[in-house]
Amino acid sequence: MTAPRPPFPPFDEETALRKVRAAEDAWNTRDPERVALAYTEDSVWRNRDRLVTGRAEIVDFLREKWSRERDYALRKELWSFGGDRIAVRFQYEWHDGAGRWWRSYGNELWEFAGDGLMRRREASINDLPIAEEERRIFGPRPEGGPVAGLPVW
Repeated sequence: MTAPRPPFPPFDEETALRKVRAAEDAWNTRDPERVALAYTEDSVWRNRDRLVTGRAEIVDFLREKWSRERDYALRKELWSFGGDRIAVRFQYEWHDGAGRWWRSYGNELWEFAGDGLMRRREASINDLPIAEEERRIFGPRPEGGPVAGLPVW
């Protein structure tokens, strides 16, 4: 059994912001096993055009993702919240095996169980090639750094 993950729904602005920052911090570790512990055992994801169900598939998905998306660095921003749901927008940068840099933009819809674990995640993501000198995300956000303020482009 997985330990509960506060904060718990229903979310207010402060607890929704904490949940978003915790997700960003975890994903920036690029540790699939650690990240998967934030999801219910039977969590359902739609990520781009892939459906992923359950923690084992989440771990496999993330291992493959981070083997392809090298030097991945992510920023998330709270978009909206209510009850047991949170919507975020995000950007992350990475390079492929040929050394080409990319910025990926997207939106996620999250739904949580009462124990604070995410039971549903839907992600829509678009990739834009960028020059290395256009990068603006370098590793995890500094401790205490702001959560909001992602540019649109």
